[in-house]
Amino acid sequence: MLYDHLVVRYGELSLKGKNRRHFESQLFETVKRKLRPYDNLKMAKLFDRIVVELNGQPFEPVIKSLQDIFGIHSISPALRTENNLEEIKKTALLALQDAMVKRGTFKVTGKRSLKSFPVNSMQLNHEIGGYLLQHTEDITVDVHNPDVNVKVEVKDTGTYISCQSFAGAGGLPIGVGGKAMLMLSGGIDSPVAGYLTMKRGVRIEGVHFHSPPFTSERAKQKVVDLTQELTRYSGGKIKLHVVPFTQIQQAIKDKIPASYSMTIMRRVMLKITERLAEENNAMAIANGENLGQVASQTMHSMYAINEVTNLPILRPVITMDKLEIMDISQRIGTYDISIRPYEDCCTIFLPSAPKTKPKREKAIRFEKKIENLAELIEEAVQSVESIFIEEGKSTENTFEDLF
Repeated sequence: MLYDHLVVRYGELSLKGKNRRHFESQLFETVKRKLRPYDNLKMAKLFDRIVVELNGQPFEPVIKSLQDIFGIHSISPALRTENNLEEIKKTALLALQDAMVKRGTFKVTGKRSLKSFPVNSMQLNHEIGGYLLQHTEDITVDVHNPDVNVKVEVKDTGTYISCQSFAGAGGLPIGVGGKAMLMLSGGIDSPVAGYLTMKRGVRIEGVHFHSPPFTSERAKQKVVDLTQELTRYSGGKIKLHVVPFTQIQQAIKDKIPASYSMTIMRRVMLKITERLAEENNAMAIANGENLGQVASQTMHSMYAINEVTNLPILRPVITMDKLEIMDISQRIGTYDISIRPYEDCCTIFLPSAPKTKPKREKAIRFEKKIENLAELIEEAVQSVESIFIEEGKSTENTFEDLF
């Protein structure tokens, strides 16, 4: 059957009270940008829905695009008819016959948002259910666990009838939760952290620490590709900041005891990320830290490292086990990129025996051994290369002329 509309249902937005209109507007703008490649679609924002008129476009690819958008609870291909009870019954029968490929059960879920419509929601269920039973064979009603749920939504723009529902991404629309700087390595965890941060409505900008010649151009391109994959969920663009980190890492290697080098390196990374956050109007830092996974992610390490910034640090994957993180990574499309065998600066300079319980006082004392650290940080911040990465545009060799 050629469905003529999609009904897009909101998730948590219905709970947002006075902020609901702002949340809905942000979602509608994201939907418009996401569906821009489809020239023949028309969109309308209703009170508690977005309705997409397909105009002959197959619904499957459009739904697949919509499933990347945070703030959407579900999407249903639908048939639209006029607000006339007899026409609604006939259209509901067409939808049920298309969805019910064999004998089974159904129920009708009617919702009358248009209060001037003469039949209320309960009566609508009864009228349409009776009509469907009269005009079908081997089909019965089951209001608790039906094979098909015939949803009938009476709006002021018409009645929309659907029998299928596809899950959305959930969460909150991008842009309603402020902005955070995502510390983006080439590993599995940080892209997942970026995805989960965006799911709460937060825009992200990536920060990657690059140490040529110790880290290769391919390692850098891997991070670009990870950022490109995350643009599917970002509303269109993500700004990526590439920080030249070689001089700082060499100074840490020369001046800091090996067991504390990772602790000091993470402290400096946070200081630089905080500076970039200030320059780019971000209110938080997000990262892929997972409690106890590596030496720099123990409780003691976090305590020794975090004191260099007053910004909130968001750690969406902190309590997950590795398999959970990998499952999300595979689902969102970043896993195959993350496992490319190109090492980042953290793994290149990893000491053989990093301290798992560093003391904050010692970290502060050791850090002072790098007498020109403030100058090195300032030089790194001033030398950052920042680019916009857009959804759907090739990122191959994006940085070839930047360094």
